Amino acid sequence: MADAFSVIPASVLRNLSDKLYEKRKNAALEIEGIVKQLASSGDHEKISAVIKLLATEFTGSPQANHRKGGLIGLAAATVGLSSEAAQHLEQIVPPVLSSFSDQDSRVRYYACEALYNIAKVVRGDFIIFFNKIFDALCKLSADSDANVQSAAHLLDRLVKDIVTESDQFSIEEFIPLLRERMNVLNPYVRQFLVGWITVLDSVPDIDMLGFLPDFLDGLFNMLSDSSREIRQQADSALSEFLLEIKNSPSVDYGRMAEILVQRAAALDEFTRLTAITWINEFVKLGGDQLFPYYADILGAILPCISDKEEKIRVVARETNEALRSIEANPTENFDVGGILSIARRQLDSEWEATRIEALHWISTLLNRHRAEVLCFLNDIFDTLLKALSDSSDEVVLLVLDIHACIAQDPPHFRQLVVFLVHNFRIDHSLLERRGALIIRRLCVLLDAERVYRELSTILEGEADLDFACVMVQALNLILLTSSELSELRELLKQSLVNAAGKDLFVSLYASWCHSPMAIISLCLLAQTYQHACAVIQSLVEEDINAKFLVQLDKLIRLLETPVFAYLRLQLLEPRQYIWLLKALYGLLMLLPQQSSAFKVLRRRLKTVPSYSFDGGNLKRAASGNPYSQILHHSGSQITEDGDIDQDNGNLQNGINFASLQQFKQMQQQHHMLAKSRAQSRNSSTSFLKVRAQSRTLTTFNIRHKQASIII
Repeated sequence: MADAFSVIPASVLRNLSDKLYEKRKNAALEIEGIVKQLASSGDHEKISAVIKLLATEFTGSPQANHRKGGLIGLAAATVGLSSEAAQHLEQIVPPVLSSFSDQDSRVRYYACEALYNIAKVVRGDFIIFFNKIFDALCKLSADSDANVQSAAHLLDRLVKDIVTESDQFSIEEFIPLLRERMNVLNPYVRQFLVGWITVLDSVPDIDMLGFLPDFLDGLFNMLSDSSREIRQQADSALSEFLLEIKNSPSVDYGRMAEILVQRAAALDEFTRLTAITWINEFVKLGGDQLFPYYADILGAILPCISDKEEKIRVVARETNEALRSIEANPTENFDVGGILSIARRQLDSEWEATRIEALHWISTLLNRHRAEVLCFLNDIFDTLLKALSDSSDEVVLLVLDIHACIAQDPPHFRQLVVFLVHNFRIDHSLLERRGALIIRRLCVLLDAERVYRELSTILEGEADLDFACVMVQALNLILLTSSELSELRELLKQSLVNAAGKDLFVSLYASWCHSPMAIISLCLLAQTYQHACAVIQSLVEEDINAKFLVQLDKLIRLLETPVFAYLRLQLLEPRQYIWLLKALYGLLMLLPQQSSAFKVLRRRLKTVPSYSFDGGNLKRAASGNPYSQILHHSGSQITEDGDIDQDNGNLQNGINFASLQQFKQMQQQHHMLAKSRAQSRNSSTSFLKVRAQSRTLTTFNIRHKQASIII
């Protein structure tokens, strides 16, 4: 220190701490000259003493003017050292860097100016302090004083120039520093960071792309900044990196894919659009590198398919199609279970388009990786069944396609039908709203006969008799009305002459016994008219209720449809189809005369040719009721219409009806259930009446006692 005082005159030191800038400036010029002379003579010991004096006595002084003078002096000493300044930088730079955090804004300003002048002199040797300088500049970029900010910007540009031309810059050491600051919200700091990313990326020898995953999330975070300028800068930087990715042979798609997936769900529209655009390019470029991330990527794409912004929807759909077009092998880190899990989760989405695409994915996986998907069947089966209640018809149809694909295997077919019946049982609204659609579609996809046989087998042993009745009525209506079941109807019409038709009739008969009207409809369809008559005549008072009459009304109207055209044409031959006429008259007798169905059926029967039966030629009957002979004709020699003079008892054309016992037994169970409920209701009503009478009697006694007391 003594050497420094002997080298620098006291007047110079005094002026260096003067409040006037000009005096400090002149003093700094004299220090520059002194240091230059010392450097030319090679007296670096005294130079070190001078620098130490400036650093301790001036930059470390509590007086602001001293600190300002010290900073100017250090810069002047560096200029004086010129090419030999590098060896003294360890003494010169730290005090200047410390001054960046000074409370006095003018001191911070002079610190920027001093470091600028030092950097101009030492250039590349300056790099060893880069991380500390970068940290200081990052803080100064958001300084509260505009002059300090301007000075920091000038210094920043110079440092960038030095870095771009230096071969000593270490990107590996810099990246952690950058990563720490990428989530800062200050707009000035963000501009500063984006500026550095852009500059470093422009340097050919610096591989910023390799470190992109370290700061990619920060750049995406800036896309939602309130400042338009920052958004544009961040978008520009991202666009440049995406272009580099397209042209680069080696890219770490995995780490970046994780970031993009998160950003695709951002609240900001622009961020979502940019993220989904990047994902789109990654799917096209990444190939098998992205296999482990397909599930996560799909989880990001599916919600975007229903985004409110059209641009996002378009890109998301394109990406989804591109992803689905890639055929992967599960042995190549392709996570079938993960993708199924994502698709299952998206089936709960509020958006129809997303649910539809999720189903398309399940269908695609089933077609390509059936064995693997069936391993996860328990995880998705309940969700797929729940989806049958979806408000969208398109969703329901797709779900049925998937169920049909799964049900190609007999065990899965049985499981599907059992679960379907179970769902109808616990959710009657599903049967009402979607029952017809579900059954019809399954009949198309899985063979109508197979579906109806399985349903009949399950319903035959159904414990819930009310549900069984409702379900059979629904199946019967679908059978009689759906175009998809036309072949099944044709087969049933051949029940008396075709073994396959007879077998189907017998298979359905057992469960159809749950509903009298369903059995009658089935018999009319199968042309087993004699048995239809027997069923009608076996009906008792409990059977003919309001629900029965509603079902009968539907049947009468169905008889007028093309499905039963053959039956109406058979009425042209009344002698051959006696049991048909008797069955129809039996139905007529059950209908209230004022009902529209009664009038419809009566009009139809009036159009039938009125012939009497004399065993020879057919003649017009003379009696007032042309069918009196038909209705009283003995059935002992007639088994079924069209097959006269064959006495086979209960074995009607190969169908053994066992004297109606099966139907009667089933109906007996329904009657017992109805009586039990009626008794339960009566008991409840009686109990309530008794309680009411008891309360009335108690009230009367209380009032009587009160009256006695008063008297």
